[in-house]
Amino acid sequence: MTSFPAIATFKNVIDFKKHLQTIDPDLCCATDVPSTGLAMAQPIAIGGRTLNNRWAVHPMEGWDATNDGKPSADTLRRWYNFGLSGSALIWGGEAYAVCPEGRANPNQLHQGSNNDLLGTMRALMSELRRGQAASGIASEETLVGLQLTHSGRWARPTSTGAEPLTMFRDDFLDERVGVIDDSCLLSDADLQELPALYARAATNAQAAGFDFVDIKCCHGYLLHEALSAFNRPGPYGGSFENRTRLFCEIVAAVRSACPDLEIGVRLSVSDDRDNPFDEADEFISLLEELGIRLVNQTIGSPYYCPHVQRPAAFAPCDGVSPTSDPLYSVAVHIQSARKLKRAHPNMIFVGTGYTYLQEYAPAVAEYEVAHHHVDFVGLGRMILSYPEMARDHLAGKEFQRKRVCRTFSDCTTAPRNGMKSGCYPLDPEYRARPEAKKVRGLRPPPAK
Repeated sequence: MTSFPAIATFKNVIDFKKHLQTIDPDLCCATDVPSTGLAMAQPIAIGGRTLNNRWAVHPMEGWDATNDGKPSADTLRRWYNFGLSGSALIWGGEAYAVCPEGRANPNQLHQGSNNDLLGTMRALMSELRRGQAASGIASEETLVGLQLTHSGRWARPTSTGAEPLTMFRDDFLDERVGVIDDSCLLSDADLQELPALYARAATNAQAAGFDFVDIKCCHGYLLHEALSAFNRPGPYGGSFENRTRLFCEIVAAVRSACPDLEIGVRLSVSDDRDNPFDEADEFISLLEELGIRLVNQTIGSPYYCPHVQRPAAFAPCDGVSPTSDPLYSVAVHIQSARKLKRAHPNMIFVGTGYTYLQEYAPAVAEYEVAHHHVDFVGLGRMILSYPEMARDHLAGKEFQRKRVCRTFSDCTTAPRNGMKSGCYPLDPEYRARPEAKKVRGLRPPPAK
C-alpha cells in the first residue's frame, strides 16, 4: 500500500516545514509572525478600492440550486459563509452558467430558465453581505465577483445524462463523455451567440452589486477547451489568435455592456504535471493588453486529473487514490504561480492548491505572499468545513483543528452521484443528513 504522512500527524510547523522541503527544497512556510505583522493582512489596491487582506474564496457550486436556476437555502447558506470567512476577495463565489444548456449539472445556477435573473443575483449578494457584516468586514474593503461559465464538453443540464457541446474531437475526452460523432460539435454560428449571453449575465451581475465577473477558462470547460482547439478549422481554431478569438469576443461584449465592470480570468495553466500549457505566458500577456489584471491560477480538470487539480489524501469516487504524496501536486500549483508572477509582476494572481496543506495553509500562505510569489491565496473546500479559518488567522485566534478539511473528497463524490455538494464529514448541517452515510460508502479503496 502506498503511504505518505498525513498532514495532521505533524506535531508542529517546524516538522511540517522539514517534510515540505523533502518534496521541493524551494518551498517554505513562515514559522513565526514577523514584527511587521501578517503578510496576509497587508492591504492591496484593486479596481479603485483598497482590500484589507490577501485571502480569497475560490468559485464553487453545490448542485443545490433549483432546476430553473434560482438559489436554494443551501446555496444561500454557502454564500453567507463566503462572507463569514472574512476574505477580502470573493472570486466568483459560484460557477454561474450563461445558458441552460451550458450547465454542468441540472441544479447549477444559470441564466435563461427563470424571469428573475437579477433577483437571483441580488439574493446571493445579500447573503454574502450579511456574512461579511457578521465577520466585521466592510463591503468597501472587499472585491466580489461572479464566475461566468459554459461547461461545453462537460455539460449535463438534465438528469438524463451528459449532453456534451465540444470545440473539437478528441479520442480520450470523447470516450469520457460519450461523444460518438460530430453532432456535439459547436458551429461557428453557435459560438458567435455566446458573447451576448456573457454580456447579459455581466449586466445583471453589475446591477446586483458585483464588482467583477470571471470569464472562466479552466478545468476543461468550454473556454479552456477553446484554447486547445489546435485541430479545429475556421476562425476559432488553429492559431493562437483564432483559439483566443472567442474569449476576446466575450471580453469585448462584456466591456461594451458594462464598461466599468472589472474582469478576471480563472485559468488552467496546465492539464497535468507533465503537460504544461506552454502558452500560459502568452495568454496572460494578452490579458495585460486587454487591461485585465486579475488571474486565478489553477491546473488541470476535476474530470480527468482530479489528483492534480485538487490535491487530496482521499480520491473522489471517480478518481484514483494517490500513489504519491499529494504535496507534489501542491508544489506544482505553488511553483506555477511563482513562475507567472515573476514573468508578469503587474498582474494580480490568486494561488490555488492550499487546502491540502490543512492547518499549515496559513503558514505557507504567509511565506508566499511575504515573498511576493503570489498576491492572494484562495481557499475552496476549506470554506465548506471551516469558513472562519481565514478570519481566525487574521485575528490571531486559536486554530480550530477539528474543523480543518482533511480532503476526504466527499464534497466531490456527492455531486458525482447526484447529491448536493458539502462537507459531509465536518459540517454539522451535512453530517446530519441521510446522504452522509451513502457518500462515505462511495469512497474508493486506498491505492495499493
